[in-house]
Order: sequence, then C-alpha cells, then structure tokens
Amino acid sequence: MREKILSLLSGQKIDVVPAFSGLIHVTAEGLEREGLTLYEAHFDARKMARAAASTFKLTGMPSATLPLDFCAPAEALGSELNFYEDGRLQFPQVRRVIFESTREIGGAVIDKLGIGKLATGRIPLICEAIRLLKEEVGKEVVISGLIPGPYTLLLYLCNLPNMVKEMKKEPQMVLDALFHLSSFLAEIGKAYREAGADFITIHDMGGSAGFVGPSVYEQFVFPAERDLIGKLPKPRVLSVCGRMDKALTLFAQTGAEAVSVDQMTNVGAARGTLEGMLLFGNLDPVETLWRGDEAKVVEAVVGAREAGVDALWPGCDLVPSTPLRNIRSMVKSHIRPISHLET
Repeated sequence: MREKILSLLSGQKIDVVPAFSGLIHVTAEGLEREGLTLYEAHFDARKMARAAASTFKLTGMPSATLPLDFCAPAEALGSELNFYEDGRLQFPQVRRVIFESTREIGGAVIDKLGIGKLATGRIPLICEAIRLLKEEVGKEVVISGLIPGPYTLLLYLCNLPNMVKEMKKEPQMVLDALFHLSSFLAEIGKAYREAGADFITIHDMGGSAGFVGPSVYEQFVFPAERDLIGKLPKPRVLSVCGRMDKALTLFAQTGAEAVSVDQMTNVGAARGTLEGMLLFGNLDPVETLWRGDEAKVVEAVVGAREAGVDALWPGCDLVPSTPLRNIRSMVKSHIRPISHLET
C-alpha cells in the first residue's frame, strides 16, 4: 500500500481508494502497548518514533506522522509550550504569545530566533525521530512531515486583538509577517523531507474560511499558503478544517498536489471544483471515528468514496482515545468494493 500511495501522490492512477492520514494519528491503546506516555514521547526521538509507528502496528493503517504536535515551529521561535506533564492525553499548546504586533515578525527576527534554533531546539530531535521511524517501518508506511500553516503559526505567536486590528489598518504588514513565517516553515518542511518524510502535510486549521471568513482567507491565508507550498518539495498536502465551500476555487490555486477537507465541507462540491487535484477526506474524527461504531465508520467510508475522494482521511487529528476497531474498519475499506461495504 505504501507504493500505491506514493504513486497516487505523484499523480498516477491507482486501483484502490487508500485509507491513511498525514495528520496526527496516535492512540491511547497504541501508546499503552508501547509502554509510553504522550508527554515523554515529545522529548525522546526513539520514543517519538515508536509512538508514531504504533497505530500502523496495531491496525495496519499504512501511515505515520511526525511530529506529534503542531507547536514545534512556535517553540523554535521562542514560545513556551504546555506539554501537560500531568499525564493528560492532550497535545501541546502554546502558553502565551510572544509578539504584541505583527510588526515584530520581520525577516531579521525570524533569522535570529528561528533558523539558528533549528540546529539546537526540538526540530533536530524530530528529524532524528523521522529517521528512526523510517528505519523501523519506512518500507511499509508513508511518513508525513507535519507543519502548521503560516496563519495558524501566526495565531500561536501574536496578540490576537492587535493582529485583527492590523489586518484592517495595515494589511500589508500582516502579509509580510505571514510570508516571513512561510519561509521559516519551508525550512522546517525541507528538514523533515531530508530526514525521511515522504511528503509534507500543511495543516492550517486556524485559517479555515469557515472560521475566518472567505474574504480573510482570500486576503491573508491563501497567499501565505501558496507561498509556503511553492517553497516546499513535492508532494505537498494542504489540510484545512472547517467549512471551505466558499473558498474551494482558491484551493485549486495553492499549488498543492492534494487537499484534505473535513466533514464540514461538501465533498461532492469539492470534487466538482477541484478537478485535476487529489481530494482527501472527510471522515469525522469525533462523531464517526471516536464516538461511532463500526457500522457508522462503514457508512462514512461509503459516502466519501461515492463522493469521489482519492483517499480516505480523518478530517483532523485522531482523538487519542479513538477505538482501534474503528481505525481497522477504515483501513479495510481500500480492499473491499463499495457494494460489499454497503451490505
């Protein structure tokens, strides 16, 4: 299945609709089987690799994603993260913003705070984890190197009320900050590919047109996504949560080989608009994969396949407590025809 997915990402036709993910898909059961906590996996390359490989080992899902959080780029720029040392199955979050204005995010600042830290922060550890993951399961799975989109990273870094004011009064200043961040993220993405990732997933969950509105997406989010994608090596998957129906035509102009949408976007409409692009999605990670039963997973799989997705993806990161049986049902879908699933 690894070779089929790589062929798909390179633009070739394949004979299945594979089920995999470029987003975070570790589970509580997988961590427990490996004798790991999510907290410790963030600080040890070997443990991080084992955690990322655990879902494949237990379900056959032919993919693994690193890092196990979206905040490593913000951390590399100086943000303090909450890693939830108390053992909660919670992905790291930024404790507080470090910039009061987008004016502070210039190229010189990024070079000083970020690029130099790529050699000393957590990015090298993540790259080592990717190398170890490649050695362990790289012949059987595709590996996604995960980065946030520039707009999402800006939300982690900058005072939001000030940022909103500046988007209205000094839009070019905000765009300049986003372009500086896209250059920084591109360096991280390149490092992940060099370490062994098969493709890069840009997850711009904070920049969904459903959240910020179509006009803000077009003016700020889309140009930064296109800039970042243009600087990254192929293949590149753009993943955006939320309702994207009113911005689908812009998706086609980002330059990504594939786009992933969640359950809030009409997949049929997306398929009709995004001709010539790979479309991944759109299984609900909460109501279907976490809270649903196997029948509900099968129903969602059938719906996504009939709507024309090229690959079945969860619409966002898996909830860590997602039952393994539901993931297995999703994975098995690529070897069973729709008529069989429906019965």
